[in-house]
Amino acid sequence: MEYYQAPSTILDSTLFSIICGIGQYLGHLTKEYHVGFETAAWYWHFVDVVRLVLFVSIYWWGGI
Repeated sequence: MEYYQAPSTILDSTLFSIICGIGQYLGHLTKEYHVGFETAAWYWHFVDVVRLVLFVSIYWWGGI
């Protein structure tokens, strides 16, 4: 991922979180229906793992 692409993933994740928060506030999330929340959480964690891999590969291994 290039540096200029990072703000879009951050913006996407933030928007997912805001939308899920609004849905929770309005009572749209239930025990039976929370697919949107789970999708946002999986996406957020996937982006975190990609960032960690990039950090380790560029800053730790790049300095060797």
